[in-house]
Amino acid sequence: MLGLLRKYRVGLLAGCLVLAALLFYSTNLRHQSNTTLFEKVVLQVAAPFLYSFDSTCRTADGLWSRYLWLIDTEEQNQSLRAENRRLRGALTDLQEVRLANERLRKLLDFREVSGLSGVAARIIAVDASSLFRTVLIDKGRQHGLREGLPVVVAEGAVGRVVKCTPRQSRVLLITDASSSAAALVQRSRTRAICRGQGNYLTLEFALRRDDIAVGDLIVTSGTGGIFPKGLVLGRTSNIERGTYGLFQTVTVIPEVDFTRLEEVLVLLGETP
Repeated sequence: MLGLLRKYRVGLLAGCLVLAALLFYSTNLRHQSNTTLFEKVVLQVAAPFLYSFDSTCRTADGLWSRYLWLIDTEEQNQSLRAENRRLRGALTDLQEVRLANERLRKLLDFREVSGLSGVAARIIAVDASSLFRTVLIDKGRQHGLREGLPVVVAEGAVGRVVKCTPRQSRVLLITDASSSAAALVQRSRTRAICRGQGNYLTLEFALRRDDIAVGDLIVTSGTGGIFPKGLVLGRTSNIERGTYGLFQTVTVIPEVDFTRLEEVLVLLGETP
């Protein structure tokens, strides 16, 4: 402490003298109206110090105001960011609701056009292992479902119910290796059996002489006892007739995108 006083003694002394002079000058102002020579000298000497002091005070006040403004702005920004996140979440929810309504509307429109009664269901679980292609839906016996009922979407056939509980059902997809459906080539009316191969379908028992071309639409024939007639199964993508044998090998790409299934329609039969 003493070291600091010794180091800055000149500045401190000058400051004290200026302060004393200002106090003396302020006191004299109350008792006289004319400025003396001494007062003029004091004002002349103190003016730079007063200007510097005033400038420092103004700068400090400006910095403090700026700091408070930045703090307030940051709080407002945080509040706006939180509100932005909330609104984005609400917008996403609204978009999901809109898309779900559009999918359900397509199912209802299909039901009205086909003349078949059905129950709309939501997919709640997917089993897409190498052995099975099944999905679990949120409707069961309490909703009128039973084993063997066909499951569809607006784009075409999805599968059939293979297990039913009171509130849930398991659906075997048409792409499963154990799934098959009586099929018809829409253009030529050629009959065959459409069987699942995991990610695609094949037409079995189609004779080599049968009229089948790449791009033909394959639909259900209605003779298998499961699917009603006219449900879309897929389109032919590859045909191999070979040199020998009775049948041709036909690959069919499903019309339904099974990776994006969310809602389905379980057909109960013809509407009364």
